[in-house]
Amino acid sequence: MNPTLVAVVLSLFSSVAYASAAVAQERLAARSAGSGTLRLLARGAWWWSVALNASAALLHVAALRYGTLTLVQPLGALTLVAAVPLGARAAGRRVSAVEWRGTALTLTGLAALLVAASGSAPEKTLSLPQALAVAGTTAAVIGALTRGARPGLRHATGSGFASGVASALTQTVTVAATDRSDSPLSAQVVVVALLVAAFAAGGLLLSQTAYQGGLGAPLAVVTLANPLAAAAIGLSLLGERLQGGAAGLLLAFGGASIAAWGVVTLSRSTPEPAAAPTGTGPKSPADDDHPVAAVLALGAHGAAYEPPLLPRQNGSGRLTPR
Repeated sequence: MNPTLVAVVLSLFSSVAYASAAVAQERLAARSAGSGTLRLLARGAWWWSVALNASAALLHVAALRYGTLTLVQPLGALTLVAAVPLGARAAGRRVSAVEWRGTALTLTGLAALLVAASGSAPEKTLSLPQALAVAGTTAAVIGALTRGARPGLRHATGSGFASGVASALTQTVTVAATDRSDSPLSAQVVVVALLVAAFAAGGLLLSQTAYQGGLGAPLAVVTLANPLAAAAIGLSLLGERLQGGAAGLLLAFGGASIAAWGVVTLSRSTPEPAAAPTGTGPKSPADDDHPVAAVLALGAHGAAYEPPLLPRQNGSGRLTPR
């Protein structure tokens, strides 16, 4: 089977699983507000959502084995797209016109990227010196971005970069570990796996900090910075190429711009909550969940496209980190 098709299918299933888990976790957290974390952990539905999250991460790792970084990482935006109808259904309301527009723009842009970024399954990996150089450079950039900065877009950019690098390193681990010509526990695999863990955790912490300043803009920045960092590594160090020469480059740029427009539209959409039936008493806090906000229960993609759960503050009307 065509490796590009396999990567796309795996990414699609991964995004749906991520979105489903995120919607479930956010609604469970909203309904359990004030009852304590231990009570939430005792609920079987919460553990099913955790299993969905783990399955989504494994599917994303598998997609990185069959597809290039320039293809798989942008497809992480499908999590936002999948969260829209799932969240709307869970909240008992219709998808708004703004959400439909953002979904259409995102899918159109990703379709253009799919044509330009398709290619054979990845074979080249980052050498250990290259991985260490990428890790050091990224850490320095993140440090410069976030030093002394207030929670907001700088931290969101750092989170996206950290998660994108984690995905690039994950691809190296996956390809190297499945290469029968070398040991699956070589020094390269072990060291790079440790770097993956460090950058995935760093991306998670940075995203938590970023969302203290609000949801919409930081969410869009995280979603866009992630594939940008991964694509830069793929194109500069892993020999990945866009299809079609100059025309393919223009197509990829146009697709990325349209998809970015769609992501920003989705991240800023604030649908009206479903009206509570008359005579049924006060509305549950979970009834006005924002479907796109639910994906923040994930982390920044990649074996890392996974931020923390964001409960709704009573009376504040917006989502903020714990």
